[in-house]
Amino acid sequence: MFTDTGYMRAVPEICTFTMAINTEAYLQVLSELRQYNATLVAVSKTKPAADIQQLYDLGQRDFGENYVQELVEKASQLPTDIRWHFIGHLQTNKVKYIAPFVYLIHGVDGFKLLEEINKQGGKNKKPVNVLLQMHIAVEETKFGLDENELNELLRKYATQPLDNVRIDGLMGMASFSTDMNVIRQEFKKLKNVFESIQAPGAAIVPSNGPLKTVSMGMSSDYKIALEEGSTMIRIGSLLFGTRN
Repeated sequence: MFTDTGYMRAVPEICTFTMAINTEAYLQVLSELRQYNATLVAVSKTKPAADIQQLYDLGQRDFGENYVQELVEKASQLPTDIRWHFIGHLQTNKVKYIAPFVYLIHGVDGFKLLEEINKQGGKNKKPVNVLLQMHIAVEETKFGLDENELNELLRKYATQPLDNVRIDGLMGMASFSTDMNVIRQEFKKLKNVFESIQAPGAAIVPSNGPLKTVSMGMSSDYKIALEEGSTMIRIGSLLFGTRN
C-alpha cells in the first residue's frame, strides 16, 4: 500500500463506469500498423479495468499507464499476460512498485533513474526494459534529454554497465501543434538521433545489443509518426474516448 500521502493526492480517481471502446477505430489502427510492423500501446490511464478487458478480449496486449498506483491496481485486477507500459514521468522512489511486473518503462530521462531501475531489477531478478526520452518539442514543459544529455547518459552507461536494465530505444512527444510540418520535423529528428547513436563509434554499450524501438506518435499524429519511422505508437482517446 502506498504511504506517500502527497503522491496519493496527485493520482486521479479511476473512473468507475464503463464506456464502450471504439472497436472500429481499433481495427483501423491495427490495419495501418501492419504495413509498418509497429506496435500499438493502448493508453488506458483513468479508464476502468472493464474497458481494458474489452480491448484485451479483442486481442490487445500492450497497455500504457501514467500513474504508478493506478497501474499497480489495474495489474492486480486484469490478466497476467498483459504487457504493461509505464508512460508517465517516473519518480525514483516509485520504481519499486512496478519493477516486478512492468514490461517497458518509457520516458527515462536521467542516469539516476536508470540506476534505480537497475537496482530494483536486481532485487526482483528481472531485467527491466526502458526507453530514453528525448525532448523534441518546442514546449519547455515536456520532459526529456537533449542530444548532449543523451550522449552523456550513454557514455555513463557504457562505463558503468547496469546488468538489470536494458535500453531498448528512444521515445519522444511532438509539439502540441496543428502544423503538421513542425510535427513531422520533430519526428524526423528523433529517428535521426536513434540512427546516429548506433552508428560506428557511438557511445551505446555493445552488450546492450541493437536498439529496436522508436516510440513516437499519438492519436492525433500517429500516421505521420509511422511515416517517419515509428515502431511503437501510443493511442488513448481514439480507442477509449475522452479521458475522465
